[in-house]
Amino acid sequence: MENSIDKNEMKFSSYAVFTDKVSGLSGNTSTVVVLDHPLSGRQMQDIASDLWQPATTFLWKEGNHWHVRWFAPDQEIGLCGHGSMAAVACLHDKGITDFDLHFNGGIISGGVENDRCYITLEIIPVVEELKIEDYLLKALKIPILGHYQTSNKNIILTDNQESVKSMRPNFEILRSSPIFGYAVTAPGDHCDFVSRTLVPHVHQLEDPATGSSHAALAPFWASRLHKTEMEAIQLSKRGGKFYLKMQGTTVRLSGDHDKLNAGTIYLR
Repeated sequence: MENSIDKNEMKFSSYAVFTDKVSGLSGNTSTVVVLDHPLSGRQMQDIASDLWQPATTFLWKEGNHWHVRWFAPDQEIGLCGHGSMAAVACLHDKGITDFDLHFNGGIISGGVENDRCYITLEIIPVVEELKIEDYLLKALKIPILGHYQTSNKNIILTDNQESVKSMRPNFEILRSSPIFGYAVTAPGDHCDFVSRTLVPHVHQLEDPATGSSHAALAPFWASRLHKTEMEAIQLSKRGGKFYLKMQGTTVRLSGDHDKLNAGTIYLR
């Protein structure tokens, strides 16, 4: 780990993860800030607000453990898959190839295999199937075949890839419900399944490539397709490519990445 010149100077690097250059998928971006010591939540939030990334990832080491927290520009993120992938890419650049990331909700293992970053997440199972409310039909204006509650984002099942791709969500209507987010999904034309992640209560509204959504979508589709290894595409404006492998109660998410920039942050 590189030492900072003083306690007010921190190194950062930014990554796009879950990319696929062949298909023109740009993935999701996260700036990773490596700390000599943990900052307060307020300090981390201020930095994330300045950087204005979908997620700013803060990494620091205590003893033998790497610790991580993630912040959107307007609030802390409880679990961030693409931020974790960016942390893996950052540590790999420093020559660290096998490790665990400790966060408030548990431990994420990560590493690099065949030049592709991966993280292992606990699967997020469906809690129950819900009634398809009128507000969802009005907000999404696509066929809804099922609405499923999870402990993270709710899953909305629709009929085909084109419905997911062409959907024009009405976020004002979606905000009328307290549900934090939705993973809208369907079978894929050239992959196992496709999805989009809608988060109406935060500034971003739609996430480009979402690891936490796929921790729920992987078991959802594994049971329907009777497969333990799958490929998925997130049909956001930037787009994302995911390689998924079910491993009991966990799922390994793998993907390609690109380093975008690096520099120094000075703590105010």
